[in-house]
Amino acid sequence: MNFPEYRPRRLRKNENFRRMIRETALSIDDFVCPLFVTHGNGVRNPISSMPGNIQMSIDTLMEEVKKIHGMGIPAIMLFGIPDSKDELGSGAYAEDGIIQRAVRKIKDEVDDILVITDVCLCEYTAHGHCGILEGSEVDNDATLELIGQTALSHVRAGSDMVAPSGMMDGQVGVVRAMLDDEGYGDVPIMAYSAKYASCFYDPFREAAEGAPQFGDRRSYQMDPPNSSEAMREIALDVEEGADIIMVKPALPYLDIIRRARDTFDLPIAAYNVSGEFAMIKAADRLGWLDGRKAMMESLMSIKRAGADIIITYFAQEAAELLRQESLVWPGHR
Repeated sequence: MNFPEYRPRRLRKNENFRRMIRETALSIDDFVCPLFVTHGNGVRNPISSMPGNIQMSIDTLMEEVKKIHGMGIPAIMLFGIPDSKDELGSGAYAEDGIIQRAVRKIKDEVDDILVITDVCLCEYTAHGHCGILEGSEVDNDATLELIGQTALSHVRAGSDMVAPSGMMDGQVGVVRAMLDDEGYGDVPIMAYSAKYASCFYDPFREAAEGAPQFGDRRSYQMDPPNSSEAMREIALDVEEGADIIMVKPALPYLDIIRRARDTFDLPIAAYNVSGEFAMIKAADRLGWLDGRKAMMESLMSIKRAGADIIITYFAQEAAELLRQESLVWPGHR
């Protein structure tokens, strides 16, 4: 047969050839590890839908953070579970709130790990929505002040980066202005810019105890069929002062990550969310997939799509695999 001169298989025939021409590589430096902190002492509450993840009291959290730091993972992201909730989510911005106390403790005991704090009210409100209610609807503008106060309280406690996630219009601008006015102009903002109303968050509802008591969040999170709207949302956050832009979830929205990469010249984070994690863990447990290979291939796809940062519940497992085997790709032999 008359083949063309270029034969791609020539450079696939052994691992050294494949290593030399790989276009994308995963690194421990890509990962942010999400953690859930709650009140009490010695608490290690398993999250049934997210095997290997737990709710931790601050003392237990410190053990975990030191372990993560020792693995070389550069950053953690904290989510708080308060001991009580109210209509205004006051625990989110209390100076002695669970996140504020956890951040201070980490900064006192662990050097050189980035602490990113999620800034939202949903874990702290009695109704489970991401802002103040006017009737049954979230009042966007009334919520902004509380989002700003929450971010400011986190930074005062020592947070290295704040990540407003409520999808309130104008939230990045309010946070940026409040931080700047208080002398924290050097603290970056990771904006949940394109956050879709997704079923893939369901295991997180158990982990953070933040499910809405009525209705849903589709009136403020993005509609899954929309792509151009995501670009508009990201552009608004960039104009308001975002330093890093995020797409969430990751795997069902790889096209959005790619489009954002091609459109914006800012670092891009992708949140490999709880449902994406849970699916692979469930399939691995049932013997339907090789969980380690599926994990690495999924993370690689997120990086290949254009993400610079991957927030993932696989962070520790993937980092350990990379450390042990010096892998950038798990292969399918």
